[in-house]
Amino acid sequence: MSIVPVYVGLDYHDDSIRVCVLDEEGELVVNRDVRNHPDAVRDLIRCHAGLVRGVALEACSGAADFATQLEAATGWSTKLAHPAAVQHLKQGPDKTDFGDAWLLADLLRVNYLPEVWLPDEATRQLRRLVRYRSGLVAERKNVKLRIRALLREERVVSCGHNPWTKPWMLWLAQVALKIQSRWILDQEIRRLKQLDEDVSQVEQRFAEATQGDPVVEKLLKQKGVGLVTAVILRAIIGRFDRFRNGKQLSRYTGVTPRNASSGKRQADAGLINEGNELLRGVVIQLAQRLPRQDPHWKEFHARMRKTKPANVATAAVANRWLRKLYHEMVPSPMDPSHTAENLGSGSTNGGPPHSPRPRIDLVG
Repeated sequence: MSIVPVYVGLDYHDDSIRVCVLDEEGELVVNRDVRNHPDAVRDLIRCHAGLVRGVALEACSGAADFATQLEAATGWSTKLAHPAAVQHLKQGPDKTDFGDAWLLADLLRVNYLPEVWLPDEATRQLRRLVRYRSGLVAERKNVKLRIRALLREERVVSCGHNPWTKPWMLWLAQVALKIQSRWILDQEIRRLKQLDEDVSQVEQRFAEATQGDPVVEKLLKQKGVGLVTAVILRAIIGRFDRFRNGKQLSRYTGVTPRNASSGKRQADAGLINEGNELLRGVVIQLAQRLPRQDPHWKEFHARMRKTKPANVATAAVANRWLRKLYHEMVPSPMDPSHTAENLGSGSTNGGPPHSPRPRIDLVG
């Protein structure tokens, strides 16, 4: 068996995986398809190399679980790459499995792989719960939109109660409509009730899945943070100490203002077009609640409103709150609470918590 150090790139597919192995000089050792199983990948690599310096594959559906299984079976350092960032680094327009696997291996070899943080199994499972609830909430919103559209088509004037309250729902169940519209409305009301029950069940599952989680418990102590907000923060952010500072956390969340300055002109251009939409939405909603519940944020919001629109002031609250949260969630290393359990357990792909080259993250 050869002891020449090699670097491995994997192009992941549902039924097969393209395996590319390069030596330290960038010379091709092997580039071949195998079945989608860690044992098949391991056997091919061990037939051609003995010292594996690292394995890289693009983050996609199923890739995280495969990377975890491969790392557990072999002990090789397995890293996930950001697909969009890898795409930008390609030299040509062509796309083949051969070239994709080779590029991943080569980027790993020259230490230029745009790496994605690989969460642990518990965090991945929690993310699936969060995505499931998000889908239910989106479906519930669509049902409500269809109900309102039906009422407009029938030219029904709403009663004086606020929509979706109990009195309004009682009125909705009795409102006079034409025969087919009435049947459709009854079906939509039934579906809406079922979705409400499903969302409640998921939120109960949230409580069960995060029982005893020190990160969630610490988040729940924050003013304005409820169970759903805490679980979404826990699931998507994972480990707070994987960020170097609060500014980086805020940028990852997508609530950092984008600078559009040129020459003597200094201007902002809204928020950066980055970050997870669900996470940013939850933090923005929290920032809308904070001025009503906390005097500090009320004063800060009022000061921002003197010169900025309401939405900009809300985004500023979200930005500052995340920076403050970071310092509360990541205490000094000398603090006894600075432990892996209190920061959120999870794989760091072999790197230190405060890596000088922070990893990109890809939710999902």
